Amino acid sequence: MPDNLSDLTRLRVALTVFFALDGFIFAGWVVRIPAIKQQTGASASALGLALLGVSAGAVITMMLTGRLCRRYGNHPVTVICGILLSLSVALPPLTHSPVALGAVLMIFGAAYGGINVAFNSAAVDLVAALGRPIMPSFHAAFSLGGMTGAGLGGLVAGSLSPAQHLLGLTAIGLLVTLFAGRVLLRIQPPALADRTPHEESEPRRLDTRTRGLVITFGMIALCTAYGEGALADWSALHLEHDLNATSGVAAAGFTCFALAMTIGRLTGTRLLERLGQTRTLVCGGSTATVGMLLGALAPSLWAALLGFVITGLGLANLFPIAIERAGTLAGPDGVAVASTLGYGGMLLGPPAIGFMADWFSLPTGLTSVAALAAAATAIALLTRRATAGSHQPPAEPAGQPSSRLTNGA
Repeated sequence: MPDNLSDLTRLRVALTVFFALDGFIFAGWVVRIPAIKQQTGASASALGLALLGVSAGAVITMMLTGRLCRRYGNHPVTVICGILLSLSVALPPLTHSPVALGAVLMIFGAAYGGINVAFNSAAVDLVAALGRPIMPSFHAAFSLGGMTGAGLGGLVAGSLSPAQHLLGLTAIGLLVTLFAGRVLLRIQPPALADRTPHEESEPRRLDTRTRGLVITFGMIALCTAYGEGALADWSALHLEHDLNATSGVAAAGFTCFALAMTIGRLTGTRLLERLGQTRTLVCGGSTATVGMLLGALAPSLWAALLGFVITGLGLANLFPIAIERAGTLAGPDGVAVASTLGYGGMLLGPPAIGFMADWFSLPTGLTSVAALAAAATAIALLTRRATAGSHQPPAEPAGQPSSRLTNGA
């Protein structure tokens, strides 16, 4: 039987692969949306309603997945959702009306929401077992997978039809799930291995304070995801219309943000080991606030691009930390609550800024990203005080890495 450290290392690799696959498949679908719009003959408004199917399926499934993970285990649910995600991404090209597209996107969204809860829950268990704050590395894999999927999609868009491209993603997804899923199914989750039979038979009961903390961490995730959604939809328009950038340079705005976020997550573990969770949240939120004010209000194109980079670096680790802390407190149910709130923030950002752009101006609307980053900073400080007064595990010997994970300092 392999030693425990070897098992944990293989689990980390397998989970990293699933995070990357999730970003890869989702980005591959996103780049084919224009072609699917043309195929279905959908108007802009009809397409917008159909795309809500992804959101509806994800939000509905996230809470259910928390219960499934608690009952059947994080690893089997991750593998099943990986299979469903890989199969469902091939469905949109088979539709020929906005209604049918919305229906299949609900299936795709359900698989996407489910796998996000399942593998984040499994990652929380692994973080606790290793005693190192490696959660940002998993989300960096998601970002890298997304960038790869978008880049590949752009390359094959001219030579492959949407059906061929997305069917190829299905084949890749099933193949990756086969190999990475075998690792998850063979190795027992570390949190399960450490439980007594009595603990396995009784689900964790949350008191009011703990439930409130989980929701609070979910609000940090919401503030972060709001910024991601906003910059994905509005950064290029801001650069092109407000700062007179060419379309090519304008498109580079979100690329700069996404690349900076990926770099921030790749270095997140070292940052967490040096600063701890609360200081990382406060520094990240403060950095993102300054960066977004620069990105939204700077009169110069290059200053705005620099602002997007600073914002990406600041926001990079807020979402992973919020998910990890919610999962540590409440297991898969905590991950489900925080993920649902976070996903809600990503949905809220683009339309909210659209309304503010109509009422005031687009730069003014983008400053709401800075406002929510500042709110995440304030929440992190308040949460530190609340956590200090909540029920904590017994104190660990000085120098143990996991004590920093629990106390966030």
